[in-house]
Amino acid sequence: MRPIRFALALIALAGLLCQPAAAQAFPQAGKPITIVGGFPNGSGTDIYARRLADPLGRALGASVIVDNRVGAGGNIAMDQVAKAEADGHTILFATSAMLAINPALYARMPIDTMRDLAPVIALAEVPNALTVSPEKRPHFTDCRAVIAAARARPGALNYASTGNGTSTHLAGAQFAAAAGLEIVHVPYRGGPFAMQALLAGDVDVFLHQTPALVGPFRQGQVQLLGVTSREPLKAFPGVPTMADACSLPGFASTTWYLLAVPARTPEVIIARLERAVREVISAPDFVAWVEELGLTPMGQGPAEARALLAKDLVTWAEVVRRAGARVD
Repeated sequence: MRPIRFALALIALAGLLCQPAAAQAFPQAGKPITIVGGFPNGSGTDIYARRLADPLGRALGASVIVDNRVGAGGNIAMDQVAKAEADGHTILFATSAMLAINPALYARMPIDTMRDLAPVIALAEVPNALTVSPEKRPHFTDCRAVIAAARARPGALNYASTGNGTSTHLAGAQFAAAAGLEIVHVPYRGGPFAMQALLAGDVDVFLHQTPALVGPFRQGQVQLLGVTSREPLKAFPGVPTMADACSLPGFASTTWYLLAVPARTPEVIIARLERAVREVISAPDFVAWVEELGLTPMGQGPAEARALLAKDLVTWAEVVRRAGARVD
């Protein structure tokens, strides 16, 4: 038995010695780092990932590319990253919808988000805003007017979303529940279609994510009646929080962006990635750019990000259950 135990000890020691050696080689010369997103080009996640890629590449001394694998609410991208080589060269650009909402929403998941992925850093908090068309709904001058109209005619008002079970759907469901309203959910196949419906007057309101609203807001196409963050946002001067605008104390509904790698990735590589990403996202020009999108910088490291995910898995499971959302 002693020779066997000695051999096993040598194998374990070799593993410990090899891990730092492999990590020291990160990034590998000539091998690009790929940020895998789950949503189309031009989406909020794509915009952020592409803005991050170049300075991150400079910080790491490597080429960084963005590759969006669209489908199944981000599940395709998650599955690809979880099964990739755990060498730090494949990074998931994740959202809380992918990591925390999908497990409650989808009847079958390709991975376990807590077991198969390792968070690197939480990037930014993503609020929504209660959005109306001032041309089609001029009488909705503030949130209280929306609430009054919904209470006067239960079930007559509707709200758009970017799809069944998405964060825009669930934010609307949270608003309706908090205000005690009966409002009909109308899902669309993504933000552009939902926004088109709002501007055409096909729907009454839309609780859309803030990055997609900056342009329409500045151009006067839409009016924002409140943001779902806990504090007002620099990107939308004069727009109150929904907690204040709707007389709903404590109301908030936000999601987040987060980078993750395969769970088997050595901790020393994760730490190297975290330092490099933190260097980029803490730069004053990057912080200003993030705030211009209506996002709130976060910068939570691996342990905090993992705790955030664990908490939100519970929170969003309850929201999904109450909304009755399900994808088979």
